[in-house]
Amino acid sequence: MKQLFINLPVSDVEKSMEFYLSLGFEINPLFTDEHQKCMVWSDTVYVMLISKEKFSDFSNEKVKGIDGDYKVYFTLNVDSENELNKLIDNGLKSGGSEPIEPKDYGFMKLRKIKDFDGHIWDVIYLDSEKFLKLKS
Repeated sequence: MKQLFINLPVSDVEKSMEFYLSLGFEINPLFTDEHQKCMVWSDTVYVMLISKEKFSDFSNEKVKGIDGDYKVYFTLNVDSENELNKLIDNGLKSGGSEPIEPKDYGFMKLRKIKDFDGHIWDVIYLDSEKFLKLKS
């Protein structure tokens, strides 16, 4: 099985862990210590929350751009519009922000959540039936 590990530098590992737990991630203790937390989205997708210092040691470069100046953002897919709204609402209650208004594309609902370090996640619900009708 192939797995994807996304490594994110964070200012406060514990605070970030609590935020990601509120979004529905789970913690994997195998790759977790006081400097990093392994957050599990699915059997194949993991997010490593790594202190800026440890991230710099791993990358051998100074951490840049975690204060809102981002170069990439990520997308999470959920199974229902209710799950989409619950995830974003929990993130907002945990101190995240929603940088744009929700979008409704008919076949897809989109909301964004921004964590404390400026990492942005699209959260989408794709209605497969509506999407397939568009393709027909």
